Amino acid sequence: MPAAAAYSAAVPGLRRNMVTICAMTATIMQALDATIANVALPYMQGSLSASQDQINWVLTSYIVAAAIMTAPVGWIANRFGRKRIFILCSAGFTLASVLCGLAQDITQMVLFRLLQGMFGAALVPLSQAVMLDSYALHERAKAMSIWGMGVMLGPIMGPSLGAWLTETYSWHWVFFVNLPFGLITVIGLMVFMDETRLDTKLQFDWFGFGALAVGIGALQLALDRGEQLDWLESREIIIEFIVSAVGFYYFFAHSLTTKRPFVQFAIFKDRNFATALIFMAVIGVVLFSTMALASPLFQNAYGYPILTAGLLLATRGGGTFVAMMMVSRLMTYFEARTLIAVGLSLIAITLYDMTAWTADISVRAIAINSIVQGYGIGLVFVPMTTAAFMTLPNHLRTDGTSMLTLVRNVASSIGISIVIARLTSGTTRVHAVLAEHITPFNNALQMPDVTSTINLHTDAGRAMMDLIVSAQAQIIAFSQDFELVALVTVCAIPLALILKSTKAALRAPSADHPAVME
Repeated sequence: MPAAAAYSAAVPGLRRNMVTICAMTATIMQALDATIANVALPYMQGSLSASQDQINWVLTSYIVAAAIMTAPVGWIANRFGRKRIFILCSAGFTLASVLCGLAQDITQMVLFRLLQGMFGAALVPLSQAVMLDSYALHERAKAMSIWGMGVMLGPIMGPSLGAWLTETYSWHWVFFVNLPFGLITVIGLMVFMDETRLDTKLQFDWFGFGALAVGIGALQLALDRGEQLDWLESREIIIEFIVSAVGFYYFFAHSLTTKRPFVQFAIFKDRNFATALIFMAVIGVVLFSTMALASPLFQNAYGYPILTAGLLLATRGGGTFVAMMMVSRLMTYFEARTLIAVGLSLIAITLYDMTAWTADISVRAIAINSIVQGYGIGLVFVPMTTAAFMTLPNHLRTDGTSMLTLVRNVASSIGISIVIARLTSGTTRVHAVLAEHITPFNNALQMPDVTSTINLHTDAGRAMMDLIVSAQAQIIAFSQDFELVALVTVCAIPLALILKSTKAALRAPSADHPAVME
């Protein structure tokens, strides 16, 4: 073959690979930032001279901005072009990350995190849409495996990477780490990505967007600040829930009566996509709520150092990574619904196992459980995202990816808020129950091995007993939370039967769904 012919044949494959790399770097960059800054908050608080309430806005501002700006991603990409918006958001996110690292006070930090959330909102749905368009239908499982590694591993690896960067260098590097990823993404997209067809006739539904933004923003604020302000005991939280309900009411009332709604409700008519939204909500609850529980469990209840806790959290990412490498091939032999049911079963089993954990649990047992749980998450995520877009029309794809991302974000916030609230109330409740048995009439407390260590007739002895009871109450409360998440997972398993068959479509190339870059 002549050199020129060989080169021309190789370029399309090279372009697709480079676009895949750029989409992955954007996904990893955004997914990491959802959790990487959490462990650095105490260090930021001292450096920026911020109060506890002020420093929490570093997380809240990012979450709220990202949630609000996820919704219009589909419209913006269709109106102005996916490539142009992808490059703009990648560059804006990178610049905002650098500015966060350079922030001198809490006001600057919150402002820059707000910008970071606004630009970062589009990265995950756009990267998913690019990956779906770059691969033919029979290669979608492979594409979603690659893309899913970034989405799922980012939140899992974020805390451990953030802890290492903060302890080894400083909290500033938690944000500076995005700079190389951002440069690679922007340059690669400019060189290798093709622009999509623009729809200049699209009109923006300002009222619909405003109502949805108010509903989502107020809900995220309430969920994020509820634990700090004691939920419905706080007037602020009550007002935020009321404002959220009003916003959602006007959004649905307007969208169901206007000719050009802000959200294209046609995406919900697709059975696979609608079912995938439910599974995405379950994944959001399971993945993020268990992460929110595992970190304080390992550090506070079990007494592990922060780096050890981070490594234990990372083992779940290892299981997810292995599953995502295997699942694209498994989908040629098994239905997506079968793999989803198996994955959810593995997650439920490991969560049930976690209900029996105590402070005596071995590191090996924790690691094995986490690996199996991560494997189950991988078995669910790839088949779910593949099946979601199997029958969805191409012109609705970007709207679909943004809706999946929005559902995952909102569900994760709801899940985290519920489990943390139950953990706090559960610890108090169980402590009261256990304390009822600390009486002079309890024969177990009169045993020589107990009285030789704890003397309940002294202040020191009573304080030690209170610490022991508090530790046990907290561990029991953790178990009750894991039980709740396991129950949610089990309830989702029968929904896998609703999905349509995917095996035949993934076995052979389809002329109706050609690859954009082959």
